[in-house]
Amino acid sequence: MAVGVAGGLPPGGLRRVARVVLLDPDDRILLMHGHEPDDPARSWWFTPGGGVEGDETREEAALRELAEETGITDAELGPVVWRRICSFPFDGRRWNQDEWYYLARTRHRTAALGERLTDLEVRSVAGLRWWTSAELSAARETVYPTRLAGLLRTLLDEGPPPAPVVLSPEIV
Repeated sequence: MAVGVAGGLPPGGLRRVARVVLLDPDDRILLMHGHEPDDPARSWWFTPGGGVEGDETREEAALRELAEETGITDAELGPVVWRRICSFPFDGRRWNQDEWYYLARTRHRTAALGERLTDLEVRSVAGLRWWTSAELSAARETVYPTRLAGLLRTLLDEGPPPAPVVLSPEIV
């Protein structure tokens, strides 16, 4: 399916998404390792999170998704630090999303995939990993959002911004 882009935004409705920038006590960020379900060689790293369901708030969605995907239920959810519009092909369809990234902290230093993954997540998520800022900056692998290393460094150096930083749209 072709995507027309007017003003950098994909056409049609946007899926409301809540993502979590989860930091451990050592300021490492937790990322998930995903791949195309039928092609594990096409892989990338991304923050936990997913779509808002029913009448839940984005905050509720962020905490629910974090628990489902990582089993972490004690995260302290902070402010929205970044927002972005993105559009990408995945599992045979186009996903158009309005993503809000919440800062969160946990006491955990280890993490494992949660036990409540969806069927699609079971087929497309290979694992989790904590990353230091330096490791993320040196990564040769694909990471979303694409500027995550610099965004994380700024967040760690300066703290949360007074208002969410609106990132450039990413249309893949």
